[in-house]
Amino acid sequence: MATTKKETKKKKILVSNGEGQVHIQATSNNTLVSLTDSQGNALAQSSAGALGNRGAKKSTPFVAQQVVETVLKNASNFGITKVGILVKGAGGGREAAIRAVGSFGLQILYIKDVSPIPHNGCRPPKARRL
Repeated sequence: MATTKKETKKKKILVSNGEGQVHIQATSNNTLVSLTDSQGNALAQSSAGALGNRGAKKSTPFVAQQVVETVLKNASNFGITKVGILVKGAGGGREAAIRAVGSFGLQILYIKDVSPIPHNGCRPPKARRL
């Protein structure tokens, strides 16, 4: 006899204090957005490729705005009303994604740039001898 699998619904987690973080990674090829609670546990995430965009369209400001809107629609389900924004990368959708968070009606607590910055960088190659 074949056994049937019993599907269980995932329990929606309500954030107790109503605060969360929006992580935006804007690269030159894609825009990734994730919504986390204040401890860093992921609640929702999306990307430009997940919305069906291909190639050069993934890094445009318009698509970055759409990605943020899809992620923040879930914010009301989790009880999030205040967010902090953490931005990484230097892609084209960086500014548009930040503006989309502001226009969505959530209270913005802070905007922080967490892009990796090299501190003196890698060691340069040795001088060429002729």
